[in-house]
Amino acid sequence: MARRTLRERAIVLDRTKLGEQDLILTLLGQGGEQLRAVAKGARKPGGRLAPRSDLFCETDFLLARGRSLDIVTEAELANAHVGLRGDVSRVAAASALCEAARLTSYEDSPDPFLYPICSRALTACEQAGTEASLDLVVAAYVLKVLAHEGWMPELKACVACGDPDVSRFSATAGGALCSSCAKDVAGAVRVSPCELRDLDSLVHGTFDQILLMDVASEEGARLLTLAHLWAATQLDARMRALEFMLAL
Repeated sequence: MARRTLRERAIVLDRTKLGEQDLILTLLGQGGEQLRAVAKGARKPGGRLAPRSDLFCETDFLLARGRSLDIVTEAELANAHVGLRGDVSRVAAASALCEAARLTSYEDSPDPFLYPICSRALTACEQAGTEASLDLVVAAYVLKVLAHEGWMPELKACVACGDPDVSRFSATAGGALCSSCAKDVAGAVRVSPCELRDLDSLVHGTFDQILLMDVASEEGARLLTLAHLWAATQLDARMRALEFMLAL
């Protein structure tokens, strides 16, 4: 017999209004699967569920199984990520992380890699000391998750011919290109050797290491732009939160 209730720690990725006082929550469960549940009364001023179902929160939920959507019956806050609140740059970065998490997680498809890396990236957004550092954290999260799911960019040699002398980057081609091969690829953008090394560091480095990277604000924005190009192309999706972050 299927369980009628489920206890699950989850990150709140998205919220959709339902009626006058309720919310539909999109959650990243601790097992890495995406969940959707109705939080009744979560928009009611002073309601117990309101602070526990806020965006970016890690919450221990008790969910009652429903026919189409689960119902939140209990919720206990585990980590509110309070360092993100009240700062538009950190909120924008966290929103971009959660957007990417929503697009790379699926119902009934657990992946234990996804929850801890999302949780760590949200904490890294709290720890970031500069706008460039925030850009690096979001770029790293996007690249790491996509690489884990099979979209690893080639960054050390031409993806078409293997020449190590590369100077262009194309998301449609699969990564770095030499100048000769790039002539046949529409939209290939110029990149420096330093940018390619930094992209490789974002894919393979820890968040502790990434937070220590010393890059100028222009370079951080450039790396985030390349990560956005990679993600939007591979996921075939418009990433509005990332676009907003880049526009700040």
